[in-house]
Amino acid sequence: MLRDITLGQYFPGESPIHRLDPRTKIIATMIYLLSLFFVNSFAGFGVALIFLAICVKISGVPMKFMLKGLKTIFLIVIFTFLLNVFMTPGTVLWSFGFLRVTREGLYTGVFMVVRLALLIVGSSLLTLATKPISLTDGIEALLRPLQRFGVPAHEVAMMMSIALRFIPTLLDETDKIMKAQMARGADFESGNLLQRAKSLIPLLVPLFISAFRIAVELAMAMEARCYRGGENRTRLHPMAYGKGDRVAAVVLVIYLLILAGLRFIM
Repeated sequence: MLRDITLGQYFPGESPIHRLDPRTKIIATMIYLLSLFFVNSFAGFGVALIFLAICVKISGVPMKFMLKGLKTIFLIVIFTFLLNVFMTPGTVLWSFGFLRVTREGLYTGVFMVVRLALLIVGSSLLTLATKPISLTDGIEALLRPLQRFGVPAHEVAMMMSIALRFIPTLLDETDKIMKAQMARGADFESGNLLQRAKSLIPLLVPLFISAFRIAVELAMAMEARCYRGGENRTRLHPMAYGKGDRVAAVVLVIYLLILAGLRFIM
């Protein structure tokens, strides 16, 4: 299950999506995610799904790899669906005691599940098609105007990229610790909720120790390389908008116009 988390992982490739400027990908991802909250019909979600599927196809990332990230939020998806099914008032289709399934609840439940799935897959594509260092440079460039207000753009971008970069590392470390503890007789799956929570103690303690060790090693490596933040820092590959970025901007505008038209019609 831990290996199914795709957020923070990078999938190497030379696709047009990979070659886009990181600023373009960050802005496009944010606009796409925000657009999902303005969709008010399944037709709009259909357009968003087609747009996302085309982007995934162009990126060269296997669709199975993208969908694998949905396994990790399966319980959240089920909980969201059931919460909307039983808590939304409307035309009752089935009832048992205090539980009531309504037509509006089913519609809302499926609607929220689709939105949640598109949010996860859409956000995962950003990290899968962008190198961590490029992601850092893109975030820093977008935050640079806020430096006038005292926001440390480079430091914030570095922290965000490091956090994303070490998600897969910590997941691999968790998987190793779990296997080691299971080999020693630990049981993480049986018992009630309280017993399962207690069984996580042998997992959490070494995981926190490992996380602090990784942080110390990273800090020492940055210090050994005379890292001093973003001041006077140069880049091996300067960022520059190209033809692909202009094409991506046009495609994104067309996508937004289609969504706006569907919302106006429906």
